[in-house]
Amino acid sequence: MSLALERVTLSLASRRLLGPLDLSVAAGEVVTVMGSSGSGKSTLLAFVSGALDPAFRAGGRVRLDGRDLTGVPAERRRLGLLFQDPLLFPHLSVGENLAFGIPRGVPRRQRRARVAAALAEADMAGFETRDPATLSGGQAARAALMRVLLAEPRALLLDEPFARLDVALRARVRAFVFDHIAARGLPTLLVTHDPEDAQGTVVRLA
Repeated sequence: MSLALERVTLSLASRRLLGPLDLSVAAGEVVTVMGSSGSGKSTLLAFVSGALDPAFRAGGRVRLDGRDLTGVPAERRRLGLLFQDPLLFPHLSVGENLAFGIPRGVPRRQRRARVAAALAEADMAGFETRDPATLSGGQAARAALMRVLLAEPRALLLDEPFARLDVALRARVRAFVFDHIAARGLPTLLVTHDPEDAQGTVVRLA
């Protein structure tokens, strides 16, 4: 699997935010895009994911395994997203949150088994019925990652996913996330303003 951006440009009104940008992300690789607030980092991920606000103008191509995703609806791009906040649904249990990521058509028994295996992998075995509000910051972050992985994405987009964690917890969650990326061979695009989060190739925006 690979993710490629080809001559990508982003503009707001008459102001160019970034580009032209070319980059390639191999299977299991993390490419980090760094820049200050307003440099277009999150807007770039929105473009790649297919959720760019129509106020912005974009040019260039996004390819996943050679397939041109430009114009493909967001829900059909098979891209997983992690944000600063875990965004767990408060009205669902932890187990139901994870099950939400599983593709449709999977039988109920298999869904339960996949959720249980994911929670065990996140060192949260038996948390199926827990209220998300009772989770620690690290547990919520791990649950959010497992929900994304259960959706079987072909690549990951990370939008400052460690920014809300304290320093000690941040290092542990960062290692957890990057270990799973490597194990699954997922090409990953990370945007951050923190040099400690940077992995692999680093692209700096003005």
